[in-house]
Amino acid sequence: MSLEAFHLHGKTALVTGSRRGIGAAIAVALAQAGADVACHGLNNDSGPACGEIPAMGRRTSYFPADVTDPAACKSLFEQTIAEFGHLDILVNNTGSIRRAPAAEYPAEYWDEMIAAHLSAVFRISQLAGKHMLDRGRAGNIVNIASLLSFQGGLRVPGYSATKGGVANLTKALANPWASKGINVNAIAPGYIKTDNTTALRNDPVRSKQILDRIPAARWGKPSDLTGAAIFSMFQRERLRARPCAGR
Repeated sequence: MSLEAFHLHGKTALVTGSRRGIGAAIAVALAQAGADVACHGLNNDSGPACGEIPAMGRRTSYFPADVTDPAACKSLFEQTIAEFGHLDILVNNTGSIRRAPAAEYPAEYWDEMIAAHLSAVFRISQLAGKHMLDRGRAGNIVNIASLLSFQGGLRVPGYSATKGGVANLTKALANPWASKGINVNAIAPGYIKTDNTTALRNDPVRSKQILDRIPAARWGKPSDLTGAAIFSMFQRERLRARPCAGR
């Protein structure tokens, strides 16, 4: 199969949390594949990804928003539609990690993780899904889950719980929407070299424990995930993806 089969020309994408790290790598990869890309971050600093995209001949805009605020989720979606006219691809990547022992885990950490990783993913996916259904056009939603969606981790109960929720929310959206031409998939990265893992990488004991369990014996790079993100958008055409069997 020619790589041209994986082009995204004429598509518009929104990538949340795309100032740096995994989100930035995916935003750039989408532009390289031919998509126009709306980038997003918490503050007014757009980061490097948004600056690279115009050089590829693709349109881009950067929208700051705190997606823990329901009104900001709606505003982010509406700004994207106002700027680009439509949305074909949504990548839910926004996230952070709050670490503390489970017995002392602060309530504000828990609430922040729920709002950023789970509620925001649902709200923006709901808006994007309705838009795609109303247009009657194929669309793609990719959620960034985590290895910790399937294993509890240490000192991160809020992160692990919400990323587990992202994995199941992905199935809950895929079931009704797959037959309507909307792919909903999740990517569950392992240990990637980003700001969220700086503390672990700087801890010689924990870093060695982690690397000893990784066959490649290295921390992952954000760019390691871009191929999976692009491929997931073509399962409908290539693999005839079906709804999950779960109810």
